[in-house]
Amino acid sequence: MNNPPEMQTPAPLLELRNVQRSYLQGTVKLDVLNNASLSVRAGEMKALVGPSGSGKSTFLNIAGLLERPDAGEVLIDGVDAGKLGRGKRGNLRRSHIGFVFQFHRLLPEFSALENVMIPQMLNGLDRNEAATRAEQLLAMVGLQARADHRPGLLSGGEQQRVAIARSVANAPRVLLADEPTGNLDPDTAKDVFHHLATITRTTGTAALVVTHNQQLALNMDSILTISDGKIISIG
Repeated sequence: MNNPPEMQTPAPLLELRNVQRSYLQGTVKLDVLNNASLSVRAGEMKALVGPSGSGKSTFLNIAGLLERPDAGEVLIDGVDAGKLGRGKRGNLRRSHIGFVFQFHRLLPEFSALENVMIPQMLNGLDRNEAATRAEQLLAMVGLQARADHRPGLLSGGEQQRVAIARSVANAPRVLLADEPTGNLDPDTAKDVFHHLATITRTTGTAALVVTHNQQLALNMDSILTISDGKIISIG
């Protein structure tokens, strides 16, 4: 009798290997990241916690291809970004990475629906297709009834939920969130996180979330921090 084939672990959608990053403060070299490594797979959510100044934002910027490391590798869906020129690197970031920030950064003169449509249209989708997908994404975050409202008429939690829908409008493989609930009260933060987790699991996105909210961090697949420039698991 033949043995059943072994199930292979899927390759990470986001992987950083031995990343190093230093800055000069005057004549003093400050080592922020020292052989920091991390991987996140499809549908997985990892929390990155730690005090201000520990290197979380630097790590997130490098993972999002907004900043280059001094050494090490950054792979997005198996593609080594360090081997790409500026143009292809920018294309990889736009096509494969979505961002959610502490401040929603919605365009105030456009409706919620239009805010989710715009990145799709910039990516080449026609208006009707973009509108259909935007409606679906707003429904996923419970805002289909508020689609025609401009950001100024939405609550803080609703604005952030629109920002989440916008971040996955172009079906990115990786979602990076920097304090996505930092400006929200605890109940609203819990609601926004619920929608963030739902959309991550449903779309099979790999999510790395920087947060100071320990309660939300406990609801993710693992909790990481930066210690002596390295990524270590703490839960």
